[in-house]
Amino acid sequence: MRVAELRDFCLALPGAFEDRPFGPETSVIKIDAPVPGGSRRDTKMFALYREDQLPLTVNLKCEPALAEQLRAAHPEITAGYHMNKKHWNTVDCSGALPDQTIRDLIEDSYDLVVSSLTKLQQEALGWRGLVARGSDD
Repeated sequence: MRVAELRDFCLALPGAFEDRPFGPETSVIKIDAPVPGGSRRDTKMFALYREDQLPLTVNLKCEPALAEQLRAAHPEITAGYHMNKKHWNTVDCSGALPDQTIRDLIEDSYDLVVSSLTKLQQEALGWRGLVARGSDD
């Protein structure tokens, strides 16, 4: 997966926007969640990557038990670099993992973060909850 593909996929998710609090080369993808009844907004990060880094890697949030399983099954997935290693994985996007797997991990990170928002914020984003992959529903 290339940087542009990673960025475009992340930003296509409802409420996603890009921030660069650590400098121009580090992209932090966050969810912009309005707080009902006020002018304040919650922003929560679900992806972080350096555009100038080779190989391209992305930090993604993950349920702790799943994070350990993914790391054990895929050498391309490691404990989150410069992140809370219990809740974040670093995913190598240089080609060993299929792009669809990377997209699934991005969606999982997004869903995990949105699931922590209030029901009103979730509804404002049009989020329908976690959906099991491969289901016909």
